[in-house]
Amino acid sequence: MTARKAPDTPKATPAGWRQVEALPVGLFAAVMGLTGLSVAWSLAQARYAAPAWIADVLGYAALAAFVAIAAGYAVKAAIAPQAVRAEFVHPIAGNLFGTPLISLLLLPIPLARANLLVAQVLWVLGAVGMTLFAWLIVTRWLSERQQAAHATPAWIVPVVGLLDVPLALPGLGLPPMHAVMMFGLAVGLFFAVPLFTLILSRLLFEAPLPVALQPALLILIAPFAVGFSTYVATTGTIDLFAQALYAVALFLLAVLLPKLARLVQACPFRVAWWAVSFPLAAAAVASLRVATAMPGALADGTALALLALATLVILWLLGRTLVGLARGELRTLSQ
Repeated sequence: MTARKAPDTPKATPAGWRQVEALPVGLFAAVMGLTGLSVAWSLAQARYAAPAWIADVLGYAALAAFVAIAAGYAVKAAIAPQAVRAEFVHPIAGNLFGTPLISLLLLPIPLARANLLVAQVLWVLGAVGMTLFAWLIVTRWLSERQQAAHATPAWIVPVVGLLDVPLALPGLGLPPMHAVMMFGLAVGLFFAVPLFTLILSRLLFEAPLPVALQPALLILIAPFAVGFSTYVATTGTIDLFAQALYAVALFLLAVLLPKLARLVQACPFRVAWWAVSFPLAAAAVASLRVATAMPGALADGTALALLALATLVILWLLGRTLVGLARGELRTLSQ
């Protein structure tokens, strides 16, 4: 979503609780990042005997964030439905309506330990909602001519997000759903290839992304990092194809991390920065799975480094967001 100039009149920029009108649906990426980090620390507990409370605290933080953002967005829908509609039909921002659905697919992973029934219900809602949303977005793409400038990393969210469908299933105690897991894996990976190509072509041959959108470049890692975990969850093995997905994720991470480091100084903090959280957490999760299955100095070192990086970045994002909300800066941070 392109940055908008701040309105000139005080009437258009209400203070206090009415700033919720500026709440972007993409802020649900915070839930995704926190949940992914909780999963990573749970794996670190099993592999390195890390304290169990870290994963639990992060899981509860993710749940609290989901409830708070969902409540805020419900208020926005009630008092500014036209803003919600404009966001939904936007060729870039509209794709981010997949983030609350992906959150519903991820939250059951840490929640299953506390309340299995709630985790099962959330997963069913997320799986059905994500499938319908992916169908809607692909239908929209095929029904209307798209502009090359709109092919941003946000396009990965709606359809490639189906890769998140199988992740929680092994721990939910539901009847075997291999067909469902294969559906999410197959459709997600199939669409990842052309979408990645389109986005890369746009980055190479069109004007650069606006500075405010450049943190979203890390989303390009997600199809491979999440694809690895989904493939392993579906097949139960880390074979050559899984290792290939992991290798691509690491390569893209090595390419994009230096760019991200430069952006910290060039781009002022916005809630759009949360787009980096889930890809980093997913890369850490993939590395921890590899280290567990194929232990070694390199695998363990990579896993610990990515876990530390994801933890530091996500905690910084969380702290900076909470400070901004306490200062009443939601409208500014959402631009």
